Amino acid sequence: MPNVNYCGVYDANGREKLANGLNRRIVGYFTSWRTGANNTPAYLVNNIPWDKITHVNYAFASVDANAKVQLGSGANNPDTGMTWPTIPAAAMDPSLPYKGHFNLLAQYKKRYPGVKVMLSVGGWAGSGGYYTATTNADGSLNTAGINTLADSMVAVLRQYTFFDGIDIDYEHPTTNNEAGNPLDFTLSKPRLAGLMKSYNVLLKTVRQKLDTAAVADNKYYMLTIAGSASGWILRGEENLSGLQYLDYASLMSYDLHGGWNQYVGPNAALFDDGNDAELKAGNAYSYGGIGYLNVDWAYHYYRGALQAGRINVGVPYYTRGWKDVTGGTNGLWGTTPLVNDTVACAGVKTCGTGAVGIDNVWYDLDTNGKPVPGGGNPLWHALNLQNAIVPDYLDVYGVTEKTITGTYTANYSATMAAPWLWNATRKVFISTETAQSMAAKTQYVIDNAIGGIMIWELAGDYAWDASKNGGKGEYFMGYTLTTNIYNAFKTASPYGATRAESAMPASSAKVSISLGGWKLGDSNYPINPVMTVTNNTTVTIPGGSLVEFDYPVSAPANMSDQSGYGLVVTKAGYSGPNNIGGFKASFNHAKFTIPTWQSLAPGASVSLTLNYSLPISGPSAYVVTVNGVRYALSDEYPGLPVALK
Repeated sequence: MPNVNYCGVYDANGREKLANGLNRRIVGYFTSWRTGANNTPAYLVNNIPWDKITHVNYAFASVDANAKVQLGSGANNPDTGMTWPTIPAAAMDPSLPYKGHFNLLAQYKKRYPGVKVMLSVGGWAGSGGYYTATTNADGSLNTAGINTLADSMVAVLRQYTFFDGIDIDYEHPTTNNEAGNPLDFTLSKPRLAGLMKSYNVLLKTVRQKLDTAAVADNKYYMLTIAGSASGWILRGEENLSGLQYLDYASLMSYDLHGGWNQYVGPNAALFDDGNDAELKAGNAYSYGGIGYLNVDWAYHYYRGALQAGRINVGVPYYTRGWKDVTGGTNGLWGTTPLVNDTVACAGVKTCGTGAVGIDNVWYDLDTNGKPVPGGGNPLWHALNLQNAIVPDYLDVYGVTEKTITGTYTANYSATMAAPWLWNATRKVFISTETAQSMAAKTQYVIDNAIGGIMIWELAGDYAWDASKNGGKGEYFMGYTLTTNIYNAFKTASPYGATRAESAMPASSAKVSISLGGWKLGDSNYPINPVMTVTNNTTVTIPGGSLVEFDYPVSAPANMSDQSGYGLVVTKAGYSGPNNIGGFKASFNHAKFTIPTWQSLAPGASVSLTLNYSLPISGPSAYVVTVNGVRYALSDEYPGLPVALK
């Protein structure tokens, strides 16, 4: 949109201007619920390391039944009502018409104006309203609801002017059955067929309304997402055409294994090692030998549609864990018994045997108000377990175990850059993150020109606190890992701002290429969308014209078509037969020829059905060759001169 003040946020090279002297983003999620209630450890706005990050994502607002952004209400809600009179650094500014975290965010935004503050809408527990706001009960597009929600997002940004934009954390708009929160299944299941269409329309609509507001307010408003990273979920998210409307996508490249099933593995492995027990059980390595439950696969999926710099790799400052583990190597790739209990399994029929008690101090509650087994802990608690330290905060988390049995031995897979703790006595496996694994991920981001790192969540970072535990000391909340990331990024080069990795033509053609017609996620194998090429020029495109494109290595280099167009992969982005230790390139390159008898008059289209086996975003870097001249697509490269109109 013309007159949008992009210059306030982006430099002349199209890169985001970042705070604290950084060239890569450090996006930290701040959660509203760590308020210190019931004497649990508090993590407030004043605890955020404002001098070491570039963005704060406030988690969460939700979407209400009227398709509007919902914040807390009443004197005790943490967003705008709560106060902390015993904490001087969290004193309220009485000049503001609201209290709570928002009052503190407004104060700290003034002190650190370069740090962008985003309102994150949704989350695991707050995404249910997205289903009804965007999609009617019969699966059709809820245009009125999408407009209402987008207008509400704009209104909240204008009311609370310290926010710089909206982060959409919708979990999940996939067409896979039972992929989101089980508490939302009554809303999601009837709407599955329409969820992806409505999600893409939502992103487009919010972008348009934010840009309209930006012109009126002379303030650029950002739009970002927390994007799914699991290949299974993404198989039901088609090719995410809405990515084009984002400033960036932060990948939820964690929760790749967990107690929701019996397969014991890393929460957020950087790379695959060819032995993933879950993938082996589902014969998923038959898809070109590619392991798709790792950070590297997720990054390359998104790289198909976005510049490297518009992607942030998500890292967990928390653990996942199981008990009663058998098999595997020190528990890795072992299994746990299946549990048949919809309450203990948080709403689904079966799950694995998640770790409990002293191995599970950060947890959700089941419908009976009891902790859901899952081995969820801040990283500081994992370090206390590893060092046989019985910490002084167990009572406030309701943990009755006051002794540590067995030894939590540290293990590390260099192939996957994945650490874990293994307690052979308790048969407990806890997938964690360490300075070593975070250094590997940070270097991966630097080496691949990726935009940065996203952290879920800041309160899980650690430091040694000698004053606690009766003066004996224990690990507690701190800034160790975030400081390490900051120090590494201080000297990093600017992130990658180019979409294609091969040379593109200097001019474009008014030709559009779109994909559609996916099956629902659970039936979406092989993946067979219809690619439609439309001639929007005023001249006839002759038969025999060539179409080329890149597609990401998240799918193997064996794409074909079912329409007799002879689509072939001319360049494989990886050598195969697997991606152990990570992909070495980003793209496969494919081409097909429009049949010689099939000329395209102005306005005419031609379609072919593709065939591939793992999800991709994109394709991208389309090139059409007409009468021997190569053109980019004007839709994809609007900055190029249009030579074929």
